[in-house]
Amino acid sequence: MNSSLFSPPTPGQAWALQCTAFDTPRSDALRVQVDALVVVSSTGVIESVIARDDPRWAGERARHAATGQLRELPEGSYLLPGLIDVHVHAPQWPQMGKALDVPLADWLQRNTFPLEARYGDEAFAESVYRPLVRHLLANGTTTAMYFGTLHDGGNRVLAEQCLRQGQRALVGRVAMDEPSQCPEFYRDASAQAAIEGTEAFIGTLAGLPGNAGGLVLPVITPRFIPSCTDALLEGLGALAQRTGVHVQTHCSESDWAHQHVLERTGMTDAHALHRFGLLTRRTVVAHANFLTPEDVALMAEVGASVAHCPLSNFYFANSVFPARSGHARHMGMGLGSDISGGYSPSMFDACRHAITASYALDEGVDPDLPSAQRGRHDARIDHVFALWLATAAGGAALDLPIGRIEAGQHFDAIVVDCHAPDSNICIWPGSDSPADVLQKIIYNATRANVAQTWVQGALVHCRGAVLSNLS
Repeated sequence: MNSSLFSPPTPGQAWALQCTAFDTPRSDALRVQVDALVVVSSTGVIESVIARDDPRWAGERARHAATGQLRELPEGSYLLPGLIDVHVHAPQWPQMGKALDVPLADWLQRNTFPLEARYGDEAFAESVYRPLVRHLLANGTTTAMYFGTLHDGGNRVLAEQCLRQGQRALVGRVAMDEPSQCPEFYRDASAQAAIEGTEAFIGTLAGLPGNAGGLVLPVITPRFIPSCTDALLEGLGALAQRTGVHVQTHCSESDWAHQHVLERTGMTDAHALHRFGLLTRRTVVAHANFLTPEDVALMAEVGASVAHCPLSNFYFANSVFPARSGHARHMGMGLGSDISGGYSPSMFDACRHAITASYALDEGVDPDLPSAQRGRHDARIDHVFALWLATAAGGAALDLPIGRIEAGQHFDAIVVDCHAPDSNICIWPGSDSPADVLQKIIYNATRANVAQTWVQGALVHCRGAVLSNLS
């Protein structure tokens, strides 16, 4: 390991990391903990974060140093919470960056559905999911909420890869049975078959070897209302109410989808999902660009969250999700890459795209309109808000103790090395404050800067090294 990295502690022992840590406990609050001591339990939970001027600091540092369980980050390296991607289509990894110049319907029918139909072949599934998980960890994604496919075996392979490589994950068996929207070669045989398959997969994950601690969780996953019959949605809603399992789906993504649901059900996506029993505290709906004020109020009341996917919204929704106003109305949210509707696996890119999208919504983009009429002027977010979306907000959306560097949180974290070879981050000595450094990280960090990725206190990615779980 080079000087920007630190070696793993002895398994089964508590340890401490001396570092400068950044996190965002609130959307408007950057917390900078300079030269703090992060104490991690033997089970990978943060026991305490001790400030440099705390009377306990010296004693705790000496105690862990005496047992060989003290680690230090060198100058130029910083600790951040692990990045949380709340919307990933795992089987679409092979087509990432492809066919983004075609309409959504064509993209699904010509590219996506034929690709997803291949995952009944478990060898093919492993050939895709093994590098997918590895690449996401290398980009700093410690938790991913995955759409799988209809195939029990392929979905199990995805879960097994997450366990083997140490990524925290939520994996859903996709359910879709509406003949008018789903091709014959890729749809559930019936609503009952999809409901039974979903329930069986929940049991499969609970019984997976190595998953006793629940690192990988199941997700009830109707693709979206247009692709599901009422019988399927009602059955999955009853399953969600009975089990308390997470739910994920798409909601009011595009003008077409929003209007389709209105015409079919007589109500908006959000209200229809609520009627079917699918809108719960543990529900994450992707996109949600066309929520009405009543939808937002319902989401906030129930405690459901939105997966904000800024990049794919530009490509397929022709809209910008108003994250700032949604948050002001107390609606939960997180940040999603939406691979492969989004072409980048980097959550740092997703942060940047979210900021850019908010500026476009705030300022407007039509030069033929007067400036006063061009935008919404209440939509802009900054880098602090964006990091909050990718960390603490995502943890709250998933109802998991992740996303912050504080006591009681799982030690899911990344080490960002600003001095990495070929780094785009330029730190100017004597000029850049710690807050400046964090802003430069958000705007300029790439995969090359992610020196280490940690999940539940375990090292799961180390730049330039091959870990035993991948050998």
